[in-house]
Amino acid sequence: MPRRRNISKSRFCVGLQCLRRLWWEVHEPDAPELNPDGRLQAIFDRGHRVGELARERFAVGTLIDFEPWKVTERLEATAAALRDGANVVFEASFAARGVFAALDVLERQRRGWGLVEVKATLDVKDQFLPDVAVQLYAARASGVDVRRAELMHLNRDCAYPNLDNLFVREDVTNDVEELIPAIPGQVRNMRATLDGKLPEIEPGAQCSSPYDCPFAQRCHPELPEHHVSTLYRLHAKRLAEFIGAGIETIHELPEDVRLSDVAARQVRAVKAGELVVENGLADALAAIEYPAAFLDFESINPAVPVWNGCHPYETVPVQVSCHVAGARGRAEHYEHLAEDADDPRPLLAEAVVRACGNTRTVVAYNAGFEARCLEHLAEVVPKLKKPLRTIRGRLVDLLPIVRDHVYHPAFHGGFGLKAVLPALVPALSYDDLEIADGDAASTALEALILAPDSITAPERRTLRKQLLAYCERDTLALVKLTERLRQMTT
Repeated sequence: MPRRRNISKSRFCVGLQCLRRLWWEVHEPDAPELNPDGRLQAIFDRGHRVGELARERFAVGTLIDFEPWKVTERLEATAAALRDGANVVFEASFAARGVFAALDVLERQRRGWGLVEVKATLDVKDQFLPDVAVQLYAARASGVDVRRAELMHLNRDCAYPNLDNLFVREDVTNDVEELIPAIPGQVRNMRATLDGKLPEIEPGAQCSSPYDCPFAQRCHPELPEHHVSTLYRLHAKRLAEFIGAGIETIHELPEDVRLSDVAARQVRAVKAGELVVENGLADALAAIEYPAAFLDFESINPAVPVWNGCHPYETVPVQVSCHVAGARGRAEHYEHLAEDADDPRPLLAEAVVRACGNTRTVVAYNAGFEARCLEHLAEVVPKLKKPLRTIRGRLVDLLPIVRDHVYHPAFHGGFGLKAVLPALVPALSYDDLEIADGDAASTALEALILAPDSITAPERRTLRKQLLAYCERDTLALVKLTERLRQMTT
């Protein structure tokens, strides 16, 4: 007789997304796919921090403070808190009818109880409702009269230093009540699945919605190089049409297929197996006048704002790299990285003006981000508003210059710098860097600046060097990429 399993609220939500994923998470808890990388761990840490702040918004409450696997102790402590007349219980735990759930907040109301689920987001999302519903189901099945369900999330209108309105509470009772009748059947199905063999489920939308599945690579076969799915901005319906017609790779596309200009250039390059360069590249590059600044910002977006005027999850630039190059290619490097948790923006703004102020053009890649960073700095550092906006007005975006005039088969349908650079400037890469992408940089920056106590002094020095090296590589890449593009016009 197979052991009957309680379905936790997190596994219930996983099972709703995909029973195959649920099976793997339960039967292979030590699978390498389940080890959180730095970015995912940062998300977990952020959620814990927001949860702690949310508790401060309630009257004194009882915390059920046991490790997650000590289910019996959690259940007994919760029952004791309710018997003792607690008005607020944090992490109240219930197990009934095959479900185990720990509630962020159980709050006594005039009549019955209220359930409050805390989310480190700015909005109520549809995927949160089943999470709340299964908690309500478990609590009621355990004999607790829960009449109201709320989601408590961060308030986008909150601005530092006034954090009194950091959270918003929204009533989701009616939405959640509609989901409860289906829960018993869903739980039975999940428990039966876990008692059997790995279910056969075809890949589909559930592989990435509402969350990316960590096991997605197990279900998706390796595609041949230049699969039709790599066509630039190919609509899902069009992809299905190609697959239905037996077309697997770009090489198999008919000559008369209708595509966008960029995708058509991609097809020509892939079929020819060589770089394709359009005649208009030289004219596009003429927009870059020297001396030119090659600019890159790195930023953080903390869930809880820490500097004047900032809102939850607002993107705040904290690091900059700039190579200033003359017409003959010689480049001087400027850089600035915040030293501590003090507001970094005034010094950062000064560094940007010092580096870019006397240049004729400011080059960035996907320059909308740099434009927003410059505008942010202009708003919060009024004395430098005019020069910062002048710099913003000189921005030239290298991405559309590449996208509209150049295609190399090694782009594989992408035009991000990490796709373009190794194809066009193979001598320059990010492979030798410890930090090699923007997400990793943002995670490291937040730890360096806002959580200095979480790392030792030697680790801080090392992390700082790694961040400076990464940001410098980004702007050096722009210099070398521009040089390579100019060579293509001769």
